Amino acid sequence: MWHFHGKYWIFKRLFLKQVKCVYPFRLMRPDDANIVGNVHGGTILKMIEEAGCIIGTRHCNTQPGDRCVAALARVERTDFLYPMFIGEVAHVSAEITYASKHSVEVQVNVMSENILTGSKKLTNKAALWYVPFSIQNLEKIIKVPPIKYASAEEEAEGKRRYEAQKMERLETKERNGELSRPVPAPGNQREQPHTVGFSQSSLIHLVGPSDCTLLGFVHGGVTMKLMDEVAGIVAARHCKTNIVTASVDAINFHRKIKKGCVVTVSGQMTFTSNKSMEIEVFVDADPLIETEEGKYRAVTAFFTYISLDKEGKPLPVPPLKLEGEEEQKRFEEGKERYLQNKTKRLAGIERKQ
Repeated sequence: MWHFHGKYWIFKRLFLKQVKCVYPFRLMRPDDANIVGNVHGGTILKMIEEAGCIIGTRHCNTQPGDRCVAALARVERTDFLYPMFIGEVAHVSAEITYASKHSVEVQVNVMSENILTGSKKLTNKAALWYVPFSIQNLEKIIKVPPIKYASAEEEAEGKRRYEAQKMERLETKERNGELSRPVPAPGNQREQPHTVGFSQSSLIHLVGPSDCTLLGFVHGGVTMKLMDEVAGIVAARHCKTNIVTASVDAINFHRKIKKGCVVTVSGQMTFTSNKSMEIEVFVDADPLIETEEGKYRAVTAFFTYISLDKEGKPLPVPPLKLEGEEEQKRFEEGKERYLQNKTKRLAGIERKQ
């Protein structure tokens, strides 16, 4: 066991299976949560990514040759099944479920434990994709060691997921392009309440050494935490109530962000249903030293939030006031994603029954 940075991290290594071995435990503290005690979604996303990075890096270094670090390339839809609170202990388990030639899929589950009663419940689940980069050469991607599958069907299903996420990553990168959009002015009070312009927000952060991996680029978990903070501000401005993260659609990491970059994280409301809000978040990186590279789009994602009353029950969300064809188009696209996710969720419930 090890204590990590004095932050109540304890790592226990399990050798039951080579690709399932990382279990961090962490006590949730007041600075991990909002003013009503709900743990920030960004805090949980950061823990998920750290667990995935550990197991991905460990697996990719089980073969002779260059040493490497697993870099986050994509996070599939992340579901926030139940809220976590101050004083509870987070248990994060990670398992490698598929390995392609140059990437690994890591399935991560988060459980909360009430240390007073001993009760536990599954709060989050996510799938992440990592690519191993050589420590000696950042441009070199290391070949991934193979894993053993329980059956040919399991391997085939993993390959299907790999091909699907690869295609979606390419489509997303093409849709968003390489050029940054103008940064929205935060909280423009001249805008009317419940419009896109009224709640849109941005955050600027200088990437320091503590934000980075051994290779000098930003941890995916750090980026996701900043994205969740911005999305949360957008949701809170729209509702003026307590809000919590409900889910995150695929987070695509298009390009690495290096130490010394200034990142601008921008968020704007795209869709509202009766009980939920979708916020699109962009991360743009601007190198301070290697200025010839110019500003570029690094990460994109959609966050879904819900509004809660003082008892923690969902509240109706104010409808979004749309202005112009572009906002209408994004609203319809968000509605389509909402309906697709709702269909998948209901299908999953039926399979369990």
